[in-house]
Amino acid sequence: MRKPDVQVLSYAAGESPAFRVCDCPGCVAAGDYPAPKARDRLREYFWFCLDHVREYNRAWDFYAGMSAAEIESEMRADSTWQRPTWPLGSWRLYEQRLRDQVHGEDGVPFGRAGGAGSGNGDADARRPPQSPEDKARRVLDLEPEASFAEIKARYRELVKKHHPDANGGDKAAEEQLKRINEAYTTLKASAGFTHGR
Repeated sequence: MRKPDVQVLSYAAGESPAFRVCDCPGCVAAGDYPAPKARDRLREYFWFCLDHVREYNRAWDFYAGMSAAEIESEMRADSTWQRPTWPLGSWRLYEQRLRDQVHGEDGVPFGRAGGAGSGNGDADARRPPQSPEDKARRVLDLEPEASFAEIKARYRELVKKHHPDANGGDKAAEEQLKRINEAYTTLKASAGFTHGR
């Protein structure tokens, strides 16, 4: 085990230790308490009195000026006592998958702000649908708790908007209409309606 870096001076019998003055400008109290000078100079100390070391410690931020990646790297290194480590076997792939889920493809934690139905296509496209009904609700841009009456009204609205007759025979509108019909059929079947519209 490593000994502390704070130097302890030994004195011969009868000698008194030298009086160290607090390093805070204008303070003449005894500087008995060490505080590191900087993040990269942890073994170099200021010596403060009790009041000034408390003030210094309240303002101390080891991670000030570091990016999120640097902070994570520092914390990971600290969790293994500054010794290199790596995941073994399938854990490496599992860890990478978790990181990708948390940080998203664009580096934004947990993807972009907003959720299903918020108009945020990028985050919704990355998140795989949980069920065919969820996927169908996304196609129709509906909330999960939408009633069948709301589903039906939204379906009619989208059919009018994307019908090929209303879009001059546009193929993209025709493909979108096919997706809308499939989504409506899925939701209708999950609601227990199999015949009629």
